[in-house]
Amino acid sequence: MQQDSSILLMPGQMIARGAARMLSGYGFTSVEELVPARGIRVDVMGLGPKSEIWIVECKSGRADFQSDRKWRGYLEWCDRFFWAVDENFPTDLLPEDTGLIIADGYAGEIIRMGPEEKLAPARRKVMLQTFATTAARRLQGLRDPDAALWR
Repeated sequence: MQQDSSILLMPGQMIARGAARMLSGYGFTSVEELVPARGIRVDVMGLGPKSEIWIVECKSGRADFQSDRKWRGYLEWCDRFFWAVDENFPTDLLPEDTGLIIADGYAGEIIRMGPEEKLAPARRKVMLQTFATTAARRLQGLRDPDAALWR
């Protein structure tokens, strides 16, 4: 008997899962909880078919959003920035010059496209390497939980 994996997820994780599924529909792959630089952890980073990089920051409620003081620091690491929230979130709190995704544990929809600010080629290269390395290490960790012992 297969269990519903959503039972084990926190509200922000459910939103992240729906946002990642939505990104997949646009031809993106994604990595959750990616660290582009020391001291920065983004909820979802999407890599598009033309190497575009989108960051999606997931918020489960008003207090979660209001306590986030570092999100503007994420803008320099992506081509587009989005908030992902559930349908009950007070979206009037979110800055209008950012993207907006409404998501749940199963899917998401872009309500407002984030403005495009193209990354510099050198920054894009770093982000592509970070994305690939993070994804590869996580996959290796699934196949070989002791792999980290050999680094």
